[in-house]
This record gives sequence, structure tokens and C-alpha cells, in this order.
Amino acid sequence: MVSYRATVDVPHELVEHVSWLIYRRRCERRSQWWKLGCFQQALLALVHLRKNETLPALAAGFGVSVATAWRYVDETLDVLAAWAPGLHEALVGLGEGDFVIVDGTLIPTDRIKADEPYYSMKHKQHGMNVQVIARPDGTPLRFSRATPGRTHDLTAARAHGIIQACLTRQILVLADRAYQGAGATVRTPYYHHREQPEQYQQFNRDHARLRAPGERAFAQLKSWRLLRRARCSTRRIGTAVQAIRTLMTCSYSR
Repeated sequence: MVSYRATVDVPHELVEHVSWLIYRRRCERRSQWWKLGCFQQALLALVHLRKNETLPALAAGFGVSVATAWRYVDETLDVLAAWAPGLHEALVGLGEGDFVIVDGTLIPTDRIKADEPYYSMKHKQHGMNVQVIARPDGTPLRFSRATPGRTHDLTAARAHGIIQACLTRQILVLADRAYQGAGATVRTPYYHHREQPEQYQQFNRDHARLRAPGERAFAQLKSWRLLRRARCSTRRIGTAVQAIRTLMTCSYSR
């Protein structure tokens, strides 16, 4: 196997921040010996998330075994995911008169035909369903845990408590037609709007204009290439999403 030098497009400060979180975890565990330092472990995990490098390639590049690389990535994801905001924490400061955008996306995975629960008929591929709550400008507030790809968006939003949480705070929710029938404070486009009066058509145009920035949240999420085609266990995808949410929060805070 031939090694080569490469770069990853994340700020140096972000690597340092993650390394400090890892250092705190090591101090809590009172670990005595590690093959890599905190900075190198943070860099290894960020390369895996950002570039979707395979674990054998990472292990060779950082001079560790595949098992060690897997353990380092796994531990770093857990550390980062623990700092991701919960649903109610994400909605702090929002209330009556505010609105958010709710939408769902599919994280593609490598599955076989027999894995029926992970197959999305809408997207015609296997994957995991993730819901997002975003501000009007597209800034993500909360990514939900991942559910099997065949889960309907409305079912997932209800299961994650998004609909009820927004109703409790009287927050207006803009969503697409997949959330039709959600009731509460959810507003979706009209069906068959071309056959409806002009005011309904205008409502749909205004609704689409206000909801469009929500796509930026998923664009930012999938800039971390691991989530463009996840090769890990489906049980770890939710952890990876929450870990990336923490990283995105760190970027915004700077």
C-alpha cells in the first residue's frame, strides 16, 4: 500500500476544538496510553466524516491498525454527539410569531434487496430518514435521529416529537406535501392548486419561496461526504448526524 500527503477542508481551530473534547474524555477515563494524540485522533475522525475515507485507508495514513482507527472514529463520534442540542434546547428562544422549516432527507446506505425496512420508495434506494428543523434563513436548529428509509416524513416528524413541540410553543411550521394532514401549526401547500383560485396559487408560490432556504441545511449536512453514501452500520448513522450537527454548531459559533 502506497501512502501520500493530503489535506482536508476543515479549519485548524475546529480540529483543536474536537481534540479538547477528546482530551476531556480521556481525563474522565484516566487513560494512560494511546497510540495517537488527541489532535491526531480528532483529525482522523474529521477526515473520515469529511472525505468518507475507508477505515483501512485511514489506518494506513495514520500508522495504526484498522481496529484502532475504528475505535478512534467511534469514540470521537460519541463525544461529539453528546454535545448535540436536544429538541427543546434547539427551540429555545422561539415562540408564537416565529416560524421554522421542517423537511426530511435520505442518507443513502449500502444495503441489499432483502433489507426492506431501509428501502425508500420515494427515492428508489436504501437509506436512513433524517428530519431537520431549520430557521427561515436555512440555518439548521436540530437534526433528528435516523430512522429506516421507508419511514414516511410525517410519521418520522411525529415520532421525534417535532409536531407536538412546535404546537406547544405555537411555532408556525412550513413543510412540503409529505406533511399533509399534520394539523397543529403545520402549513403545507394546497393540492391541485392549478384548479384552485388565484389566491391559492399565490399561497403556494409564497410558501415555496419561504421554505426553499431549508434545503441549505441538508446541503451543509451532506458537505460531510460520509452522509452522501454511508458505508457504516445503520445504527451509527444517527450518531454521525448528531456529531456533524455539533461540528456545524462550532463553525457557526466562530
